[in-house]
Amino acid sequence: MQTYRAFRIHEKGSGIETLALEPPAAGEVLIRVHWSGINYKDALAVTGKGRIVRRFPLTGGVDLSGVVEASGAPQFAPGDAVLVTGCGLSETRDGGYAEYACVPADAVIPLPANFSLRDVMVMGTAGFAAALAIHQLEHNCLAPGQGPVAVTGARGGVGCIAIDMLARRGHEVVAFTRKQHAAALLKELGASEVRAFEASSRPLEVERWAGAIDNVGGEVLSTLVRSTKGWGSVAAVGLAGGAELTVSLMPFLLRGVNLLGVNSAATRRDKRELLWRRIAGDLAPRHLDRIATSTIGLDELPGACERILSGAHIGRTLVKVQA
Repeated sequence: MQTYRAFRIHEKGSGIETLALEPPAAGEVLIRVHWSGINYKDALAVTGKGRIVRRFPLTGGVDLSGVVEASGAPQFAPGDAVLVTGCGLSETRDGGYAEYACVPADAVIPLPANFSLRDVMVMGTAGFAAALAIHQLEHNCLAPGQGPVAVTGARGGVGCIAIDMLARRGHEVVAFTRKQHAAALLKELGASEVRAFEASSRPLEVERWAGAIDNVGGEVLSTLVRSTKGWGSVAAVGLAGGAELTVSLMPFLLRGVNLLGVNSAATRRDKRELLWRRIAGDLAPRHLDRIATSTIGLDELPGACERILSGAHIGRTLVKVQA
């Protein structure tokens, strides 16, 4: 019987295990995984510091790219290059930290023609979330020339890719991070300015932002809402700084500010296909090699995840699954 290596997460402890390879069921696709990446959710799941995994044991990794090995669905055939982001991976289904992954065909996206398997994992869920946030901001009328767009948590994967995409679209981007050693990279990606964020508690702030993408939550998100220009929007992507929102109705009633939720994991298939077309087109990042700052193997996952949670990383950490 053929076997494969996988990084398994248990209620107590996690590590590399050898599993038996099973054929895909009807409606599923068996993928030989080449690349994955580490998102904040992955770091929480691997270290056990967050309630991400909903059943145990489970293979970690919310993203993967690879080649179809066998297919139980007519729309995919062996040899097809594909990617998967979210869709329950590493939450309710085995994820991408394994040499093989069996996933529902509805979750599988064909590899965009102008990207490699590595490229799409430089983006992964982080890039998809950034694209979804920008798409929603633009749907709510954000356009270049309206004023600066704020990006908080800027040195993480979502932040770096959002800066690159927004700059490509012609926006003035102000990046916020506590780590000023990341400033040179963020400016290279397209930020016009890099600053430390100063939170406040006033009901309304001076109108500064035409729009914003927030990866932090808590006081940072609250302050962004209060300082967004009239009819502007804030896209909430993450909550590394806290899950609470403290804000009055004044920004919404007096300025018409919109607060937009970004759920990249459960996006409908038709919208995922649309967004990947945009990621391969008008939103294509121009600095993928600069955004991918490190590459590790499956055995190095615990240490890399600890570094991400400690705030010692910049950009995206890739996981090379196949030797």
